[in-house]
Amino acid sequence: MLPAVWVLVVVSFLAAGAGTLGGLGGALFLVPVLILLGVDPILAAPLGAMTVAAGSLAAAPGQLESGLVHHRLAVTLEVVASLTAIGGALLSEAVDATLLSRLLAVAALCAAALAARPTAPYNPPDPLFDHEIPGEWPGTLAGAYRLGDAMVPYAAKRLPAGLAGMAVAGLVSGIAGVGGGFIKVPVMREIMRVPLKVATATSTFTVGITASVTLLVFAGQGRLEPTDGAACVLGALGGGVVGAKVQGLLSPLLARRVIAVLLAVVAVLLWVRA
Repeated sequence: MLPAVWVLVVVSFLAAGAGTLGGLGGALFLVPVLILLGVDPILAAPLGAMTVAAGSLAAAPGQLESGLVHHRLAVTLEVVASLTAIGGALLSEAVDATLLSRLLAVAALCAAALAARPTAPYNPPDPLFDHEIPGEWPGTLAGAYRLGDAMVPYAAKRLPAGLAGMAVAGLVSGIAGVGGGFIKVPVMREIMRVPLKVATATSTFTVGITASVTLLVFAGQGRLEPTDGAACVLGALGGGVVGAKVQGLLSPLLARRVIAVLLAVVAVLLWVRA
């Protein structure tokens, strides 16, 4: 049984805002809450995917304008994530819900530990780039973003390992309808050494694509609920805009701490549900 429409609007607004804030995708919060409210995981996953797609769409304009989204990196990683997301969506009806919840809880807790781990910045500001325009450098997986009054140059590393991580993110996204951002952000930051602000913005940009691919499969399986889906989309559009604005105001250190707390909360919710 699904909650009232107004409940879906409010919950999806909060979930999309929190998800956009950390580049995690709002479904990572929405799906566990819906399951705790008694919604069948088979119905919760498509609603989560709709929330991710809408939140990503709402957050995109501000993040693109700020130069934080790296398009070439996003497309490179998303090709792999989308392909495995299709496979995950096709398998989703056969996966045991309890096992899935526990696996997601462990993954979220590991991602929280990585986010909370004290580390020196992988990409320090460089005065030589102070007059650079924020954004990606054409034809490369590198770029620069503005941090206060300074510019921070960066370059993505370990692409094969990053692609492997995105394959896992896409598979999880397709099975659970959660967007996969809680895997994508740690992979980009910890493995590929992409700055957190760029990783979260690029993840927010890509999770909508991953979710849209899974929605095509869910639609073919007859699992979409138009009225409830519209309520989730409405709430997610507002939450995505608010989350993107707050994300731009946070320092990298504070952003990491917020992401770690959110992921830990999700891990607890998922484990309790299981």
